[in-house]
Amino acid sequence: MSSADDARVELMRELKAASQLQHAWTMQAWQDDPGLHPAAAMLLSDLAKHGEARPSELAKRRFVDLSVISRQISQLSAAGMVDRRPAPEDGRASIISISERGRAELGRRRAGYLEFMERALGDWDDEKVLELTTRLAEMNADVRAALSARTCDV
Repeated sequence: MSSADDARVELMRELKAASQLQHAWTMQAWQDDPGLHPAAAMLLSDLAKHGEARPSELAKRRFVDLSVISRQISQLSAAGMVDRRPAPEDGRASIISISERGRAELGRRRAGYLEFMERALGDWDDEKVLELTTRLAEMNADVRAALSARTCDV
């Protein structure tokens, strides 16, 4: 195994650890505030970032089954955090968007997340945070493309 292979394996280990740590923080925060399941909160965040979408688009973007997205939309809808309207070209389909209440809830949760990140990475300067963020975004785009290409090849 080459050193480049070793580096890629180590990258995957660190990403797995980061994912586990994020999950642990999310579950800890959720226990303190059980009103909204973390997965539904992430869907709310996705809608805020990318705008309104059909449930099928959300499922594809998040790499989950449509039934998972449907359950999350139901929870968010019952809490008044998303709006649903018929798709203009096909009244049977729905378009989901974040509501004002959803934006307020997301803002509240974001404040808690930022407070945690400041405790965890308070010694990091903005340049270091931005550099890592940029690299991870590039990597995620490449991994997403590879996953999408593989799905098309099957």
